[in-house]
Amino acid sequence: MSRIVLHDYFRSSASYRVRIALNLKGLSYEQHPVSLAANEQQSAEYKALNPQGFVPMLEWDGVRVTQSLAIFDFLDAHVKEPPFVPSDPEGRAHVLALALTVACDIHPLNNLRVLRYLKGTLGHEQDDVDAWYRHWVAEGLTALEALAAPRAGAFLYGDTVSMADICLVPQLYNGRRFDVPMDAYPTLLRAEASALALPAFAAAHPDRQESAQ
Repeated sequence: MSRIVLHDYFRSSASYRVRIALNLKGLSYEQHPVSLAANEQQSAEYKALNPQGFVPMLEWDGVRVTQSLAIFDFLDAHVKEPPFVPSDPEGRAHVLALALTVACDIHPLNNLRVLRYLKGTLGHEQDDVDAWYRHWVAEGLTALEALAAPRAGAFLYGDTVSMADICLVPQLYNGRRFDVPMDAYPTLLRAEASALALPAFAAAHPDRQESAQ
């Protein structure tokens, strides 16, 4: 039996993604909380393991993997079912594009370190920081809705859960925390509802993590 340790923060959307992925694969894992609120990810101890100082980080029998989408690929290579991307080249490219729209275009602009820099270093008021967050989330979700709608079913790509849904659910969770209106995204909301009905998604929710207590 492999020893799997997830270094994460309960409210980190990238960590939330990886908890979903591990649950979908049916893998048991230990959690090592790294508090972003307390800046523990920048400690010398943690950066000795992950020089980037980010969460999540997965350890699988001593092998360390960083970046959530790289972790998805690593998990897919070890546990074939369920796959996170379709097997056909067109479907695979489409699902990756949807996932990357969240992971590369929406999320980085709204990461906690960016928001702290806007407020702390650049001196913006909290209202300005919140407006920044809502602007980029709304712009990204509008694009994601248009990209996903033509090929969506119960989930973002047909009727099978994929990497795209794994990225979507945490992003919508965070968007609501900053009062981003969601009514304009019926395709995304349908996929979210389908995903949240699955135990793997429900168990990964930030409010259900021990470190949230």
